[in-house]
Amino acid sequence: MRYFSSLSLGLTSLGLVLSLTTLPGCGSRSGTDSENATAAVDSVAKPVVVDTLQLKREAMRRDSLKADSIVKASGQLPGAILPGKRIVAFYGNIRAKGMGILGREPKEQMLAKFRKVQKEWQEADPSIPVQPALHSVTITAQAAAGKDGKYRLMNSKATIDETIQWAKDNGCIVFLDVQVGLSDLENELHKLEPWLKDPIVHLGIDPEFAMKTKGVRPGKKIGTYDAKDVNYTINFLARIVSENKLPPKVLTVHRFTQGMITNTKNIKLDPRVQVVMHMDGWGNPTLKKDSYKAYIEKQMVQYTGFKLFYEYDARPAPHHIMTAKEVLAELNPKPLYIQYQ
Repeated sequence: MRYFSSLSLGLTSLGLVLSLTTLPGCGSRSGTDSENATAAVDSVAKPVVVDTLQLKREAMRRDSLKADSIVKASGQLPGAILPGKRIVAFYGNIRAKGMGILGREPKEQMLAKFRKVQKEWQEADPSIPVQPALHSVTITAQAAAGKDGKYRLMNSKATIDETIQWAKDNGCIVFLDVQVGLSDLENELHKLEPWLKDPIVHLGIDPEFAMKTKGVRPGKKIGTYDAKDVNYTINFLARIVSENKLPPKVLTVHRFTQGMITNTKNIKLDPRVQVVMHMDGWGNPTLKKDSYKAYIEKQMVQYTGFKLFYEYDARPAPHHIMTAKEVLAELNPKPLYIQYQ
C-alpha cells in the first residue's frame, strides 16, 4: 500500500591554428595571387567531427574495466557499503505524515525510535555493523496531473537539503527515492545529480508508480520498469561515481510483484553501483516471506532488501510486524537492506 505525495568529458574547442604564409622570395612565385590564395585555403585542415557520445561511452567502459580489476583484486571498491554493513532505513518524507515513519512523528521522537530499531538489528546480528539511513521520497507520484501532465512532483531544494542535514547530524546515509508517474527516468534522474555528488547520498527507484507504459495515472495500476530502465540508472550513477571520484553508490529497486521488473536476467551490474532488489509489499508475515522468495530470492540480482510497515503489517490481528530475529531466521539470503515505513 502506498500513498500519493510525492565522462561528460569537457571537450576543449578544436581551434585551428592558421599559420601565416611566408612571403615568397624573388623569382619564387609559381602562380597567380588568386591561385596562391586558393591553395592556402585548401591547405587548412578541415574541422574534426567529434562524437561526444562515443567518447563518453569509451570513458565509461574504461572506468568500468578499472573498477572490475579492483574488485577482482580486493573483493570490492574502496568505500563500498555492502556487504560489509547492513543498511537499516526509515522511509517517508519529512514534510508528509502520511508517507511513512520519517515524517509521521515529531523529529526527535522519530529519531529516538530509529535508534531503538538500529539497536534491535545490531543485537540480532552482531557480526555485521548497522548503517542507518533516511530513505526520502523525493520525486513523488501525484493524483493530479500537474502543469505538464506527468503526475509527479519534486521536493523543494530546502526539503532535500534539510533531510540530508538530518542524516549528517545523526550518522546516517540518505536515499533519494524517485516515483516518475507518467515521466521517465531519463527526464527525472538528472534533477537529483547535484545531491548525488555527495558521498552519503544514494538512490531508490520505484516501478510501482512508473506509469508511462501503462498510460494511466499512478494508483490505477501497478507500474513497471524493464531491465533497460535499471541499466540506465546504473550507468547514470556509475558516471557520477567516476566523475566525482566517489565510493560506490547503492541503488534500491522496489519490487513486490512479478511484473514490476521485467527481464531481470538482463540487468547488467557495475562495481560502481550496488543494486538492492527490495521486497516492499505489506501484509501478514507468510505473504511477505512468500513474496520475498518468489520475486527476490528466485530472481537474484545482487543484494536483497525487505520492508516492514508499522501501520499495515500488523493488520488484522493476530498478524504482527516481524522482528529483526524473525527476518534473519526466515529469509534466505538474509537481506542487507531493511526499510521501515
